[in-house]
Amino acid sequence: MCRADEHPEPREAGAGASTDAAFTALLEDSAEELYESAPCGYLSTLMDGTIAKINATLLDWLGLERETVVGRKRFADLLTVGGRLYHETHFAPLLQMQGEISGIALEMKTCGSDRLPVLVSSAVKHSSDGEPLLIRTTVFDASDRRAYEQELLHRKQDADEARRQAEEAREQAEADRSRLQEALAVLQQSLLPASLPAVPGVETAVYYHTASPDRLGGDFYDLFPLDGKRWAFFLGDVCGKGPQAAAVTSLTRYTLRTAALHDPDPVAALTTLNSVLHDRYTGGDPRYCTAIFGVLEPDPANDCVTVRLASGGHPPALVARSDGTAALLPTPGGFLVGALAHAHFASTTTELHPGDTLLLYTDGLTEARTGPDRTSLYGDDALLAFVTDHAGAPPEEMIQALAGLLRCLGDGVDDDTALLALGSPAHTSAHSPATSHLR
Repeated sequence: MCRADEHPEPREAGAGASTDAAFTALLEDSAEELYESAPCGYLSTLMDGTIAKINATLLDWLGLERETVVGRKRFADLLTVGGRLYHETHFAPLLQMQGEISGIALEMKTCGSDRLPVLVSSAVKHSSDGEPLLIRTTVFDASDRRAYEQELLHRKQDADEARRQAEEAREQAEADRSRLQEALAVLQQSLLPASLPAVPGVETAVYYHTASPDRLGGDFYDLFPLDGKRWAFFLGDVCGKGPQAAAVTSLTRYTLRTAALHDPDPVAALTTLNSVLHDRYTGGDPRYCTAIFGVLEPDPANDCVTVRLASGGHPPALVARSDGTAALLPTPGGFLVGALAHAHFASTTTELHPGDTLLLYTDGLTEARTGPDRTSLYGDDALLAFVTDHAGAPPEEMIQALAGLLRCLGDGVDDDTALLALGSPAHTSAHSPATSHLR
């Protein structure tokens, strides 16, 4: 007697062919179609946030067209004002440090100015050699669609009244925005010195460019005496925008001033700031900055100014010489200030002779857009060429030229920019200081 499993009954010929055909059809489904029609939103961005790819699901949620988004907007541009602030001050810094972040609640804005609550997860994708290439983000709709539709039905009868109230609210919002901008401008000025002190034997000039009147910037600078012969200066950029960045900026300026009076060595000053920031902001809300700290020591006997400086993750200073040349003053290897408990800061020394100018700047200038999107930036090479063209000019003329450049770049400058120039006078007495302070 045979068991059933030893001699199974043959399948019907038609059933097997039908199953194979269905399986083949499933295999032929386009992966791109699955991506576009997924029940959640997908997008990929470059490391600066520019959107490189977005699926149809997310475009439909937001009521946007692909051609108006890809290559033209950053992920933060899709968020509400509150969502964008949280993204810049918390989400983006954490993603940069950790490489991935998941389940963060944000709000996105739709084409009709509605708010779409979402849960966002992002991960940085790296090349085979470890270089970050892009950011992949998944967006889940966190709203209760049924409750939302019922609410719309209930509100339909009040549409005319709502429009009237909306117009009043718009006018009130414009007035509130104007008052807010005035308050932010006052607060921004309070984070910077009202003027630079006169330094014997040194010409100075400074300029601060505000990219947006609606948000506080994190750029800072200062110049102050250490003793009868030496002067300290610094310039830097705090990570993020808004009130949190303003608090870090205030703490940074106070700490560097105090540290310099205790130990004027540039590396020691940045090391102290690193310890303060790391200890203060350890935990879920890390805060850090880039900074250059230096010490000036005019030497009237030798008709020069000795400059010792150290850098923590900041763009290198530029030195424009009286002979018409200019070059970077590299400080490679300097870590971000406050990011690590024990950080290394690079230092260097140079001399400014009559007609030479030292220029410090923040990256709002070099990262200014020169095209329709962030694939075309002004860049370090262009800045070096510009400074070379103005080499030999005193600090005030140099800063005025750079201020004009920022104005020409217009809306392409989407980050605040601080400029500080220090020079050895070419045609004045070593004891006749000159200071320019532009905003």
